[in-house]
Amino acid sequence: MLENLVILAPGLLGGSVARAAHARGLARRITVWARRPASRLQLRDQPWVQQVADTPEDAVRTASLVVLAAPVDKIIELARQIAPHLPPGALVTDVGSVKGDLCRAGGAALAPHARFIGAHPMAGSEKTGWENATDTLFEKRVCFVTPLADADEQAVAAVARFWHDLGAEVTTVTPDQHDEITAHISHVPQALATSLATFLAMKNPQWRNLSGNGLRDTTRIAASDATMWIEIFQQNRDEVLRALSAFQDELQGFQTALSNRDWPEVRARLERGKAWRDGFRP
Repeated sequence: MLENLVILAPGLLGGSVARAAHARGLARRITVWARRPASRLQLRDQPWVQQVADTPEDAVRTASLVVLAAPVDKIIELARQIAPHLPPGALVTDVGSVKGDLCRAGGAALAPHARFIGAHPMAGSEKTGWENATDTLFEKRVCFVTPLADADEQAVAAVARFWHDLGAEVTTVTPDQHDEITAHISHVPQALATSLATFLAMKNPQWRNLSGNGLRDTTRIAASDATMWIEIFQQNRDEVLRALSAFQDELQGFQTALSNRDWPEVRARLERGKAWRDGFRP
């Protein structure tokens, strides 16, 4: 059990960390800090919070484990802000969805007396804010743990165990491997859902009311927060561009087969897509 779990800038993910840790008895004390005074006031009334700090520095002074739950472009800034105030040996992790530069800068900011081990739970939603947090958000969801090559093995194991205890299925990869993987399985799907929605927005708006569930399913994540995704695309731009280029080649192949009335090729592509989709775990 952690003596003091600290969550800085809780939104959907950070709030869910607090709620899940409280429900599972993972910490004797859960301390949070939020940027807005109104949020801090509201958080004081939550049963899954034992302490609300007025500043990040005050929040981390006795921390066992700190979770940086701020937007991606604010995590490094927050790590540098708290670094001088962390107790020796403290562990710091995060929930950022881009890891390469973040892990290198985070590790440098906290060295030598505190240890940064990056993480990314694949448990987001189109909803935002700690008000939408749940204590089951991470159950049976993948969480990447992304240590640098020279990371302390005990620190890596402790962070992996923490996410596992929250209910996640942990997989450990390097930060750069993570960014390549998530560009394909998360960031490009967001770009495609958004592009489909903006394409259809140029047509008669009544058409969407005539669609079946397929269009709703395909465009669900187009409703995600634009500010969050701009930050992600800025941070992982190169990997997303590489993945989009490869996808454009695939789409062009489908268009060529359709244009040429090459029905065997169209069928082959449909069947390959179905086989891949059928491979999802329940």
